[in-house]
Amino acid sequence: MGWILFVLPLALAAYTYGLYPALLRLVARRADYSPTESRDLPYVSVVIPAYNEEAQIRGAIEALIAQDYPPNRRQILILSDASTDRTDDIVREYAGDGVELLRMPTRGGKTAAENASCRVLRGEIVINSDSSVRLHPRAMAELVAAMTDQRVGVASTRDVSVTADMHEANLAEAGYVGYEMKLRALETRAGGIIGASGSGYAIRTVLHKIPIRDDLSRDFAAALTARAHGLRAISVDRAICYVPRTTSLRAEYRRKVRTIARGIETLLSKRSLLDPTQYGSFSWKLLSHKVCRWLVPTFALPGILGLAMLAPTHPWAGILLWLAALGIAIGIVGAMWPADRAMPRLLRTATFAAAANLAVVHALLRVVFGHDDHLWEPTRRSPVLGQPSAS
Repeated sequence: MGWILFVLPLALAAYTYGLYPALLRLVARRADYSPTESRDLPYVSVVIPAYNEEAQIRGAIEALIAQDYPPNRRQILILSDASTDRTDDIVREYAGDGVELLRMPTRGGKTAAENASCRVLRGEIVINSDSSVRLHPRAMAELVAAMTDQRVGVASTRDVSVTADMHEANLAEAGYVGYEMKLRALETRAGGIIGASGSGYAIRTVLHKIPIRDDLSRDFAAALTARAHGLRAISVDRAICYVPRTTSLRAEYRRKVRTIARGIETLLSKRSLLDPTQYGSFSWKLLSHKVCRWLVPTFALPGILGLAMLAPTHPWAGILLWLAALGIAIGIVGAMWPADRAMPRLLRTATFAAAANLAVVHALLRVVFGHDDHLWEPTRRSPVLGQPSAS
């Protein structure tokens, strides 16, 4: 029993983070979508939900205005989720630049606001983004170009984790985001990704207007909806989105718990897509990329129990058990680290990894036992000090 409990999580982790990417490389093709040149650029609606974003919204709007896309072919729509600060006033300053404000009468959350905005969208394609991130000046054009392939229903950005001054973020965060983007590139070449980036993605308006429950994740649901309607979702390497790191590890942990819990609930609502007899390789990728990744941290506790059962007769098991205890202790120290003091790189890396895994378990427990905070809370990231250049 000890061996089973110990080997099972190891095998699951080896498959999820090792064998699955290797299998993707085997089935991936050189190119799996074919953008075409077109002089008739489609009309695009850019949607930015915002709740009390007075520190970020000006920079987000100016980055959109600076996009290399004809102003007469785009609509910029800011969805104020009943903001109580100066967000709405700042947005109104840009009315002369064609920026529109749609204010919700009462706070209902991001997805509710997006559902409500469908009636005023004028674009053939909707680009969803966030007030705390910055799109590269070519990002919009690259997303639209990718969607000239009529088989593509959703096109997602390539996220780059940065600090507030647009430099590369710490090793742990940048490494995780980089791994995720490489995996999405492989999935794109293998037929399509299973979830779009909440930081930036384009979707055909006809798909976007299909309502989803207010408590679910629209960016995850977008790729699922596209596949259910016979279209694919892809990641576009040249459509870069700069994502500043969150203001603290505690904030990042809370963000992960919320995001994972909403992701699990979204998949449960569309669980038919896990049927391989109907959806083939998409179901395999959905199971491998999402379900298995959620299960790895969940099986860690039985793995530790297995080590404890093996330790009396296997010295190496005792050593691993002590190393696991050390990792937990490091995570606790990192969680208690004062927010106003710089954390050593090694400690931050270890704490980030521990928090990422614990967040999965926390999110699963919230889904199983229920939680009351279904309302969207925007991620508070470090205020961006500059804008991305066109180079």
